[in-house]
Amino acid sequence: MSAASRHIPFARLHNFRDLGGYRSADGRSVATGVLYRSDSLGKLDTAHGDWDRFLGLGIRTVIDLRYPWEIEAKGRIPEPERFTYANLSIEHRPYDQSAIDPALDPWRYLADRFAEVAEDGTEEIRRAIELIADGPGPAVFHCASGKDRTGLIAALVLTLLDVDEEQILADFALTELATARLVADWHAAHPGRTLRWPAYGRAPAEVMALVLADLTSRYGSPSGYLSDAVGVTPATAARLRERLLV
Repeated sequence: MSAASRHIPFARLHNFRDLGGYRSADGRSVATGVLYRSDSLGKLDTAHGDWDRFLGLGIRTVIDLRYPWEIEAKGRIPEPERFTYANLSIEHRPYDQSAIDPALDPWRYLADRFAEVAEDGTEEIRRAIELIADGPGPAVFHCASGKDRTGLIAALVLTLLDVDEEQILADFALTELATARLVADWHAAHPGRTLRWPAYGRAPAEVMALVLADLTSRYGSPSGYLSDAVGVTPATAARLRERLLV
């Protein structure tokens, strides 16, 4: 599955894509049309063509990784009662990416924020993975930009599916195709404010490489983190692979 074909075009969603097609170590591949990742589904509107396109995907489970206060301010998916909907806020220490000091090493700074999420959000991460494994499908998980929190869940799910690091990094970096539109959205939402951080909306593979290296340094491997810190059981991992690999 090519990078271009992973992205499903919407007018108001900029980073909606299919996680299918990545190769597992056992020779199988992640099924297409079964698991999606996205920026905020609160941007959907039932009066807009995007809504019909979204419904056409047959999605039944929606995992919203944002803070409750983000949902209060920006809205959640329309008609949530249509879905198995869960708000699992994996990040516990909010920060404003637009205000990051431009003098900082941007990729190390982001990797350190990922480390905080990995430390703080183990309960919500486990519940998200269990819902992907056991909830009605197809499923989608999302945050605000579909970049960091969504990127971490995607990397962890792909790890559990025995997808190699090269493909995990490539998936993370696909957000770069949406960066310009994410930046434009920020400017539209914050007239009169200055975007201090020149790397806003970026998602180079180097960031996720640092994140995976940090997990390896602390837990022996990303898989070790998932079993020892998050508490993903072998049975859950097996159900996830059975559901998503073909």
